[in-house]
Amino acid sequence: MNMVLTIARKDLTIEWRTRTLLARIVPFALLVLVLFAVALDSEPLILRAAAGLVWLAMLFATMIMVQRSFDVEIVDSALDALLGFVSSPSKVFFGKALSLFVQLFALAVVLVCASVVLYGARVEGSGVVLLVTVLVTATLGLALVGTLYGVVVANMNGRDSLLPLLALPVLAPLLIGATRATEAAFGSDTIDVANGWAWAAILVVYAVVFGSAGAVAFAPLAQGES
Repeated sequence: MNMVLTIARKDLTIEWRTRTLLARIVPFALLVLVLFAVALDSEPLILRAAAGLVWLAMLFATMIMVQRSFDVEIVDSALDALLGFVSSPSKVFFGKALSLFVQLFALAVVLVCASVVLYGARVEGSGVVLLVTVLVTATLGLALVGTLYGVVVANMNGRDSLLPLLALPVLAPLLIGATRATEAAFGSDTIDVANGWAWAAILVVYAVVFGSAGAVAFAPLAQGES
């Protein structure tokens, strides 16, 4: 566990020094929300689309952050050295996923707050607990899948294009579930909180499945790409 935290701290320290999240990703994600608010220009439609727009912006941000995370590791074969240093390659997987999760969760909180301001979304009562659960489970799923597929394309030519092509079909169920559950948390008329919890349960299962898959597959994938 200490090694997982050490790897996560390393990645977070690099992010803190480069300010990629603050300088590039947060402004980009907020711009996506603002542009759609202007384009839709219909309060009922904006409220209905708010949850989907939040997770669309999260998807774009995930692709950028995963690419950035592994760009750092392939310089001077840093990933190979890291894998050789740890006792279990799964610790590298969970460390990098934890770092990505922390960054994505912070971004998700910013985007939800922005959707409240821009779209007039409301979170009340039991919706608050549901929303927090969705943010945790969905961002964890994004981090796990992003880390797993990030190592697949790390040393490939054209990895910037390959990552979305490979990851998007796998992320589609997560994005649908996160959007529906967030709609319920926002008090949408199309789905109630009880059904929102059903979608949240699917997100938990999704995170467990890809966490397990990543722990098993990360080592052979990393070694195969080295």
